Amino acid sequence: MESLANLLSRTLFTWFVTLVLFSGIFIAYLRLCSQPKTVEQITLPKATVILSLRGLNPFLEKCLRAIAQQNYPQYNIKIILDSLEDPAINLVNQISHEITTPSIELSVLTEIPANCSLKCASLIQAISTLDLDCAVVAFVDADVVVHPNWLRDLVIPLAPPEIGATTGNCWYLPTGEYWGSWVRYLWNISAVVQMFLYGIAWGGSLAMKTDVIYSTGLLEKWSQAYVEDIPLRSIFGKHKFKVKFVPSALVLNRQDSPLPRVIESLQRKLLASRLYHPFWLLVIYDAFFTVVLPNFCLLLIIIALIRLELNTIATLITTYCLYIFGLLLLALTLDREARRVIRTGGEPIPKINLSTVIKMLIATPLTQWVHTWTLLTSLRIRVVPWQGVIYRIYRPWKIRVLHYAPFQSTESHQRNIS
Repeated sequence: MESLANLLSRTLFTWFVTLVLFSGIFIAYLRLCSQPKTVEQITLPKATVILSLRGLNPFLEKCLRAIAQQNYPQYNIKIILDSLEDPAINLVNQISHEITTPSIELSVLTEIPANCSLKCASLIQAISTLDLDCAVVAFVDADVVVHPNWLRDLVIPLAPPEIGATTGNCWYLPTGEYWGSWVRYLWNISAVVQMFLYGIAWGGSLAMKTDVIYSTGLLEKWSQAYVEDIPLRSIFGKHKFKVKFVPSALVLNRQDSPLPRVIESLQRKLLASRLYHPFWLLVIYDAFFTVVLPNFCLLLIIIALIRLELNTIATLITTYCLYIFGLLLLALTLDREARRVIRTGGEPIPKINLSTVIKMLIATPLTQWVHTWTLLTSLRIRVVPWQGVIYRIYRPWKIRVLHYAPFQSTESHQRNIS
């Protein structure tokens, strides 16, 4: 038992050093690239920002006004709903009448898809109606409030021919009383680093060249897909295009949510990763060392307590506590760097105080337990209810819509969690 405890201690220490190295690479990239190089004489191509909507998200008005105030010379906005009964339509109409430049075009999905998600179908329809001179398409989510240079920051790095897409990511800010928000916040810190290392795009802050969309056959793939963003790494990679992470396109999300809804959201995210992530086995590998081994350490502590093996108990408790505190310090370091980048966009963010640190410490083992549960359950999910639509997942490129109904205004705003 004591030899097993020592082996576990050495393994966790080695893995933590690996996490520090990975995080160090991410932080170095943030510091190097967080200030985009702008050229005064640069000619920016015509762009279109596409927003797929379902339901009245509490941040929708701020989102719409933010994308309508971009520091970009020539762009328009396409908003697509799946139903005229959607409660978001009144707000969209109100803002589109208030704003004359850029132009805002509202359309409704002409046909409810049978073989892909509503969002994929909406994006396909919006892209199919682009102006012929539109060279860049950007995508944003309804709960995202972007800064004035967001579109410019995504478009400029698209200039090299090998770059097919540029992406930011979401950074959560727990502001409410729900522990679910803290779990999502800590889980997402790890996810952002992984997505950067693996070159995985995030659909809530994303831009692509129009010609790359067509040359890679992306629309055809989307017509059979469950999500639009994770498959990009594999699809573009086959055509020698890269997905580039843009630190200044990191966006803050202040939406609060209870733990049950966060669990549902994480299950959907992990399901999408299982279906399309090109390095899914590495995701499993990471979860084993980051999550499973610490929980195994707790199990061994209980066994050692029953057996009254004092040396083993001391080794395991010391190992577990040092590991949890190490993860906390790593999360605080990553959060500080991300907040520094986000502040450059003019977003006010409160400083981390002692209460925040204590909640993060408590939420760290809770996040590990939630991640273990959501990862295991995502492996067997085949039917997915999502915002009133039910999908059947047969294979990555074989999706069926089992049930569709227009979004109802009585449904909670919180069900818009991506």
